[in-house]
Amino acid sequence: MTRRKMLLTSVSGLLVVLTTPLAGQRLALAIGPDQEQAELANALSGAKVSLQQGFTASEREGQPISGKFEVEEGKLQLSVYTAKEGKFFEVIVDHMTGTIAKVEPITEGDDLIHAKSQKAAMDRAKFKLADAATKAKGQAKGEATEVLVVSAVAELKDDRPEATIVLLQGKRFSTASERLD
Repeated sequence: MTRRKMLLTSVSGLLVVLTTPLAGQRLALAIGPDQEQAELANALSGAKVSLQQGFTASEREGQPISGKFEVEEGKLQLSVYTAKEGKFFEVIVDHMTGTIAKVEPITEGDDLIHAKSQKAAMDRAKFKLADAATKAKGQAKGEATEVLVVSAVAELKDDRPEATIVLLQGKRFSTASERLD
């Protein structure tokens, strides 16, 4: 299966949080200019596994070269691209248990092009994506709201390896860059 949605790298606009009492409970709903962002922000509240834990779980299928949370067919999914022995794989990690749910080879199309580019960046990296994600998360803290790492993608910028990391704090997305060398 190929990724149907491109990586969430562009974050714009402000997401508004509404709380509505419903049968004695409060329901948080994000509304904003990007419905996909709002849907993802709402779905992430149910995740028990971090992206960094997903990277660790996927290592048995190769070196993680990118990873992201996404909503596929209305359900939250944790997807990690890995590289192993010249081949590329999409590893789906169960976002509730941290176990590998599915592994599919990446053999064609844009997914293969992206995977090759990400692998080229990781070939020059001295740090793991999980470490870069943790560092970006730590730098984003400061407010009382928890910070979640939504995605981390290795790429070459000015011929240097770098991770582009999307973070979610409350219902607000932001993007950070971390050098991998």
